[in-house]
Amino acid sequence: MAYLAPIHRPSSIRHAIQLSFLSPDSVDLIVAKANRLEIYTPDAQPPFQLVLQHTKSLYGKVTLLEKIRPSSSQTDHLFVGTDRYHYFTLSWDAVHKQLKTEKAYVDIAEKAARDSQTGDRVHIDPTARFMSLECYEGVVNIIPITQAGKGKRKIADAVEVGELQDPIPVRIPEMFVRSSCFLHKRPKGGDKHHNPEIAFLWEDVIAGNKMRLKIRELEFHSTLRPAEDPQSAELEKGREAQGEVELGASHLIPLPPPIYGMLILGETSISYVDEWEYNVQPTPLDEATIFSAWCAIDTQRYALADDYGRLYLLFLHQNDAGEYNGHTLHVLGQTSRASTLVYLDGGMIFLGSHQGDSQVIKIEEQGLQIIQTFANVAPILDFAVMDMGNRSSDAPVNEFSSGQARIVTGSGAYTDGSLRSVRSGVGLEPLGAIGEMGAPVSCMFRLRSSRNAGFDDTLVVSFVNSTRAFKFDSAGEVEELEAFGGSQMDECTLYAGNLDDGRVVQVTTSTVLVTDPDDSMVQGSWRPTGEARITDVATEGSTVLVSLDGAALVVLSLAGGDVQVQSQKTFGIGSQVSCITLSRSLPGAAVVGFWEGSKVAILSLQDLCELAAQSVAEEEGSLAVPRSLLVARILADQPPTLFIGLADGNVVTFSIISPQQPFAARKSIILGTQQPNFALLPRADGLENVFATCEHPSLIYGSDGRMVYSAITAEDAECVTSFSSEAFPGAIALAGGAEGEVKLAIVDEERTTHVQTLHVGETVRRIAYSAELRAFGLGTIKRTLRAGTEEVVSHFKLVDEVAFQELHTYPLNEDELVECVMRCELDDGSGSGSKAERFVLGTAYLGEQDSMRGRILVLEVTEERKLKVVTEFALKGACKCLATCQGRIVAALVKTVVIFNLEYQTAGSPQLVKKAAYLTGSTIAVTDLMKSLSLLEYKPGRGGLPDTLGEIARHFETVWGTAAANVSENTYLESDAEGNLIVLQHDVNGYSADDRCRLKVVSEMLLGEMVNRILPISVQPTPNALVVPRAFLATVDGSLHLFALIAPGMQDLLIRLQNAIAERVRSPGYVPFSKFRGFRSGVRDMGEEGPVRFVDGECVERFLDCGIEIQEEICKEVGMEGKSEELRGMVEGLRRIH
Repeated sequence: MAYLAPIHRPSSIRHAIQLSFLSPDSVDLIVAKANRLEIYTPDAQPPFQLVLQHTKSLYGKVTLLEKIRPSSSQTDHLFVGTDRYHYFTLSWDAVHKQLKTEKAYVDIAEKAARDSQTGDRVHIDPTARFMSLECYEGVVNIIPITQAGKGKRKIADAVEVGELQDPIPVRIPEMFVRSSCFLHKRPKGGDKHHNPEIAFLWEDVIAGNKMRLKIRELEFHSTLRPAEDPQSAELEKGREAQGEVELGASHLIPLPPPIYGMLILGETSISYVDEWEYNVQPTPLDEATIFSAWCAIDTQRYALADDYGRLYLLFLHQNDAGEYNGHTLHVLGQTSRASTLVYLDGGMIFLGSHQGDSQVIKIEEQGLQIIQTFANVAPILDFAVMDMGNRSSDAPVNEFSSGQARIVTGSGAYTDGSLRSVRSGVGLEPLGAIGEMGAPVSCMFRLRSSRNAGFDDTLVVSFVNSTRAFKFDSAGEVEELEAFGGSQMDECTLYAGNLDDGRVVQVTTSTVLVTDPDDSMVQGSWRPTGEARITDVATEGSTVLVSLDGAALVVLSLAGGDVQVQSQKTFGIGSQVSCITLSRSLPGAAVVGFWEGSKVAILSLQDLCELAAQSVAEEEGSLAVPRSLLVARILADQPPTLFIGLADGNVVTFSIISPQQPFAARKSIILGTQQPNFALLPRADGLENVFATCEHPSLIYGSDGRMVYSAITAEDAECVTSFSSEAFPGAIALAGGAEGEVKLAIVDEERTTHVQTLHVGETVRRIAYSAELRAFGLGTIKRTLRAGTEEVVSHFKLVDEVAFQELHTYPLNEDELVECVMRCELDDGSGSGSKAERFVLGTAYLGEQDSMRGRILVLEVTEERKLKVVTEFALKGACKCLATCQGRIVAALVKTVVIFNLEYQTAGSPQLVKKAAYLTGSTIAVTDLMKSLSLLEYKPGRGGLPDTLGEIARHFETVWGTAAANVSENTYLESDAEGNLIVLQHDVNGYSADDRCRLKVVSEMLLGEMVNRILPISVQPTPNALVVPRAFLATVDGSLHLFALIAPGMQDLLIRLQNAIAERVRSPGYVPFSKFRGFRSGVRDMGEEGPVRFVDGECVERFLDCGIEIQEEICKEVGMEGKSEELRGMVEGLRRIH
């Protein structure tokens, strides 16, 4: 029923750790982004940069990271905890370059316990004997770490020193623990150790939310027979800290020898707690703040980060005995708001951020320097879809357009707030532009201007009836040439290039010309007889194949001093040539496409007789005209691939086993609706990429042993050629547009997500996009700290979509916050019934007395691109959401849904008039905070009767809804605060009234990230489409997902395929797929059953990563035995939609 695939993976970083993971001597950084782990190492070459070495997705959202070192391992192991209360340990397999599970997942879930309200925590005591896990209120799981025993307590051979033993749950009375830590204790002497002590900073709700500090002693009772007599642990003994702990206390920092004790970070002070009597000794801060993260640089220096994006250096002073003797705090500078800090080395700190870009920071004498930035679009509060891969409003949009959509997000918070343009695809790094040619470019070619030239230095640009040439010098400077090597510039050039000996070949519509580039002398030429014209050309080595008006083919040899006709053949009216190509992979043969019969044939160059032929039509009798051909070697150790571009936008590929067997392993994929043309782009490793130009340009390349089709960020590219010059090695030349703009660029090696940023410095809470105005409307919130007091103001901003620059700002009233924004067409007041583009704002007021106030504002954009208020309406409550229905404004006012109409009761003075209200096409979907989804129906009043709004159906379950959207007729997608996705269906033709008033669940799955916004999209699917995209989803962790509905005939196949892959592909930690994607809420847990009629696209696409044998097993299980190529093609098609 439902299909979900990621467009942009999570970018928020809440957890990071440094360890020696990849090798004993390496210093690696591992960061967690929702359910993905990324491993970075410092670049060996200066300047300092972190380089991504490996990334892997897990079956669970990471909540805990820690490192351990078993005695038998030369590298650290990674301890990982997830939101499903699973934990496991991983190591690095240096041979296979993959993560290896050392300890399979352990489930510590307790259904009777309450989840931790202040986040999960993990600690290892300083003696490395115990690990503590805090995932539930009032429960600490103690995990003993195996130690080397002596005498009778000598450990068994099968048990490894440093290995984690079974967890022991220990109950404590402290609730709402804000921070905790193991304390460093002075050694007793010898091999004896004090019992570990754990400090808990907790909030005493009974005593009026007073903060308290409790230090508890861990008593552990081991046993020689754990199977019969389980080990136990207690935290009964404890002492209360002496002195007042401030209300804003948030973090504990344990201090190592020789200082000992701990620090308490508060909003107005930093307190030292001694190791003996636990006396709290506060030192006031110069300015109040809220600390968010810390890390140790050494025993005396600590880096602190606060909620306002400031980074501090805390220096601890010591007396002669090495004990604490005060501290100083210095502000280093401004950064993103930190969620985690990791000290790397050499004064470098990694700052992981949830609501801003993550950064690598170098501490300097005068402050700090940002060395490296990692783009982060989290949290996405709102977003808009600018286009679906084509800016033309009348361009066809199919299911593959969703993979090239340009999405603009409101990301970050407060000073890290920004507007981000996100697009997935292979990127182009612009190098420069020659400029506009003044006419559309037909094709382009690269040349070497002399026999001894080692680089391409001349770019030939061909037009309908002329040719121009541009020469580049070693510095990249360009000049236009009057001619190149005796060429003809007054005709359209169909081909230009160098032979192996350096001579230049130019083929125009009337001539084949061979010239010497050094003296511009013509060495040979050939013209067709009569009035025939050359319409197509293909070359390979010294062989040229030309098509004469599609009715004849001529093979020319340029090996000698002149042009010799090697063979020629005239075709009848029923077999006209549509396209041709030559390739060194097919020596002595040519590939020819024909207009009739959907035929592609292999012809011998000796006599142009047919060696093999194949129809490219999907079904017998259907029409499929081949219009472009290319042979490329995409994959190493694989046969070359024949690409056939059809007139309807399809691309058909075959593997060429030999000239006699050139049509093996057929695959078909849709690139668009227009004929794709191919350009060959050589790679440094001897393989080749293919640039396909159509309305959705794509790059075809090899990755992980498979061929990948990916969108490329070159929307207007109409012709492309490789152009590796001395100044621009590895570059390509692109041309497109009505004026024929020619540019040079470098193509990325693989698909990535490209993010363009407009830093706003305020929380972009709401965003609306107007294609007509070519602008965005942003509802923003700005927070500043003045004299220790927070000040919050709200604005509505107009931003240009092209320049990505702010045009105008409209300030809201004091204590008024923007709640919702939309664009719509409303009556322009002319009396003619015409509509005008408007932005509509809903607001609310801060404060208890003002909580029942709000406004709806209607704004227009003037010719000067300024914002102007058309009208406003005062509300007796906050306006939480806005929508339109039959040209009217629908407003959600906390518990009330109201419909307004913009009426011009007097000329030039429009007013919002309330038309209908309801407490708690014409159907309005309302997501309640707790009561899930309701459907309301709006009926305009007739005969003087008022308009009405009534409930027609609802979902009768407790769901903490966060977003909802109509994704098909009578079908709705809802997300909740616990990260679930639910597809609901309204049975309007139900047998009973009870059936018709209920929304039933047809699909459900746990995404694991809270969705902030669901935006429906409309596409026209191609025939036989597997899935049809229906919506985009944006989450708090910065990920964007595509939601699609599966074609009815494919639902069973994809669900069985998902189950088969989930059984065979193991996740790190061996966590079952069902536990990862099964619906989970406070009411029910479907972790054993897994997703219900919901297909995880990321899981299905792992089919392409499986070996041939496993693929064949899966094909057999899903009823497609012997059709692995067909199934691979289907999965590759699914990959392309996002």
